[in-house]
Amino acid sequence: MTLRSMRSDVTVQLDTAELRLVFQLPFGSHTRLFLQEVARACPGFDPETRDPEFRWLSRHRCAGADVQSPKPREWNSDPGTQSGFTPIGGGGSNPDSSRPNGRGLLMDQSSGARCLEKPENSLTRQSKSKPDITDMVRSSTITVSDKAHILSMQKFGLRDTIVKSHLLQKEEDYTYIQNFRFFVGTYNVNGQSPKECLRPWLSHSTQAPDVYCVGFQELDLSKEAFFFHDTPKEEEWFKAVSESLHPGAKYAKVKLIRLVGIMLLLYVKQEHAAYISEVEAETVGTGIMGRMGNKGGVAIRFQLHNTSICVVNSHLAAHTEEYERRNQDYKDICSRMQFSQVDPSLPPLTISKHDVILWLGDLNYRIEELDVEKVKLLIEEKAFQTLYAYDQLKTQVAAKSVFEGFTEGELTFQPTYKYDTGSDDWDTSEKCRAPAWCDRVLWKGKNISQLSYQSHMALKTSDHKPVSSVFDIGVRVVNEELYRKTLEEIVRSLDKMENANIPSVSLSKREFCFENVKYMQLQTESFTIHNGQVPCQFEFINKPGEDSYCKQWLTAKPSKGFLLPDSHVEIELELFVNKATATKLNSGEDKIEDILVLHLVRGKDYFLSVSGNYLPSCFGSPLHTLCYMREPILDLPLDTVSKLTLMPMQSADERNQLENPMEIPKELWMMVDYLYRNALQQEDLFQQPGLRPEFEHIRDCLDTGMIDNLCANNHSVAEALLLFLESLPEPVICYSAYHSCLECSGNYTGSRQVISTLPTFHKNVFNYLMAFLQELLKNSAKNHLDENILASIFGSLLLRNPAHHQKLDMAEKKKAQEFIHQFLCSPV
Repeated sequence: MTLRSMRSDVTVQLDTAELRLVFQLPFGSHTRLFLQEVARACPGFDPETRDPEFRWLSRHRCAGADVQSPKPREWNSDPGTQSGFTPIGGGGSNPDSSRPNGRGLLMDQSSGARCLEKPENSLTRQSKSKPDITDMVRSSTITVSDKAHILSMQKFGLRDTIVKSHLLQKEEDYTYIQNFRFFVGTYNVNGQSPKECLRPWLSHSTQAPDVYCVGFQELDLSKEAFFFHDTPKEEEWFKAVSESLHPGAKYAKVKLIRLVGIMLLLYVKQEHAAYISEVEAETVGTGIMGRMGNKGGVAIRFQLHNTSICVVNSHLAAHTEEYERRNQDYKDICSRMQFSQVDPSLPPLTISKHDVILWLGDLNYRIEELDVEKVKLLIEEKAFQTLYAYDQLKTQVAAKSVFEGFTEGELTFQPTYKYDTGSDDWDTSEKCRAPAWCDRVLWKGKNISQLSYQSHMALKTSDHKPVSSVFDIGVRVVNEELYRKTLEEIVRSLDKMENANIPSVSLSKREFCFENVKYMQLQTESFTIHNGQVPCQFEFINKPGEDSYCKQWLTAKPSKGFLLPDSHVEIELELFVNKATATKLNSGEDKIEDILVLHLVRGKDYFLSVSGNYLPSCFGSPLHTLCYMREPILDLPLDTVSKLTLMPMQSADERNQLENPMEIPKELWMMVDYLYRNALQQEDLFQQPGLRPEFEHIRDCLDTGMIDNLCANNHSVAEALLLFLESLPEPVICYSAYHSCLECSGNYTGSRQVISTLPTFHKNVFNYLMAFLQELLKNSAKNHLDENILASIFGSLLLRNPAHHQKLDMAEKKKAQEFIHQFLCSPV
């Protein structure tokens, strides 16, 4: 069942099994009351009862809108993830012996799991060999029980929400704490295939864990994995892990999620499978442009009995001096990792909205202020606490820059990086990296006891050593009898207060002004909703004829919720202009103006006014517009900016005959010139992200023309260049030439012909960029760039699919790469 939610303003899910439970009770007056509430809230239980129509909503719905109830989300419905329950390993008891009637996973008596698509997958473990079991697990599509999606559908109103909220408040009255043993492991495998048994790492303890959370980093270091996300290493390491789980139990794979080389696996003992629900997996790339997956995080969230758990595996930015970038990666993962809920009408959950958070991975924090030999001496003396004083993660946590509220166990093992592969010897390469505790496990939540925290020196496949931590975690388990009594008490109390009053709230603020909004720079305003004496459900609703409750550059968090009497909630209004909204703000077609309608269920509407001003930017401006702007964009009158932005691309070449525009935008020249002078030999250029504050500085220098003030990290300027190209409303290679380019990939003569047909300014920019990239390739011995890397990065920016501006599929992506590759290998 799902009775806990991590937000006070979201609906809690009830289980159909709980409803059946009540139907089986002796038929007293209290039971009849509850059955009446069930029939009222859930027409599906009584075919004679009509669905409530909620006519009051009609004035807020667009004509012809689809108001059907949404279908429940299945476990493995998100792309790029695999989930299912199929047994792995040996031993263990029959899971059905501990399973309450009418609850949990649909289990097969012989195997402990039932596949919904492939009947042969339900064979007993004894009839399968190890490789067959692995194949069976990977192809399974088993889902948990439905979690009573009926009660999460939008047709249920305020009363159901009140019941669920009261159940949340009284959770301790009907649950008890039961400890579950968790194994949490992390291993940076340096692109290697498994070469040794993993049991010294995964099965080192006597007692078989109830739950396995196993994370990998650098699963595959090949360019194919980086750019196309395909890798055979996923299968290899999944099989290696499945074969090395504790031999004293049978396990079911719950979920596998991977982002390039970052992979996370979740297994549970087979007997606990029925009590796992609401499984979701997501990824966040924090590499170049905030989305490349060579760095970032993957996460799996799930419900074990009545406790919500989130497991995060991250690989943060490398290099000793880059601790600020690591901090930024952590914050990006926290802010951008969002999980869909069973009810799609509810807002997504973030990492912090869980009872238990387990964070593992190659966090890459190093030891600073000590030379390599001093570090090695302290390790030899096992003076780990002395060495720990110089650990960057310790310093950053103490400064509350990262992992605020998290706990880490004492480091009683030597640093896990960097070793010569195949040995226990410290790095003897030319770079001679200093040892560091890169690989870590942290946690956050209540009722968590760490039993062990160690490295495993026996494994020598990688230049890292794997790390493990074993926990006893107290999970809330429901006592069905106490739950039934609590539910009945809530229903009885609601009868007394129903229809007593109309809900009413007060708002701390109704007018919001966002001044001097800039491109990709978040601004936030907040206000508080104070509730009166009646429970209320609130939601920002669409205005007539509009598809969303606000404009695209605005977001309200939370956008809907529930308030008990005399409670309050703070709402944040976030304003963020990106490539999708900048062009119309530059042209004046859109303005920082909006009206939000805050609606109370069974109550009235409140109107909020949003206003402000946007500072035009070169980001989001068309190429030909910028070529006609000889002055910085912020020095021009708004009317001039508007006219130039709205100027059709076709007429730009005609005006070229009469006026004297620049051949390429000055802003583009400024960034390329900076990189030409400072970064031709910069290692990992265009592959490592910059710092966000530096991007804002670069943007301001470009928009004000104060190029002499430009002082930034080479990676920040390189990322700004990519963001500039991405923000162009019409890409360098125009949409109209897209299909011709793909057809000509591999034919350099034909490709040159297509480029020659581009509008003058677009053709100039393309040739200019190719000349610059060729200069970079002349320094490949230092910067480690090659034609494939640059073609992959710039291919998806210069060539964009005109069909709804959607992302390139894999075949198109490879053709776009091949098209750009031709120009990098040939004279411009």
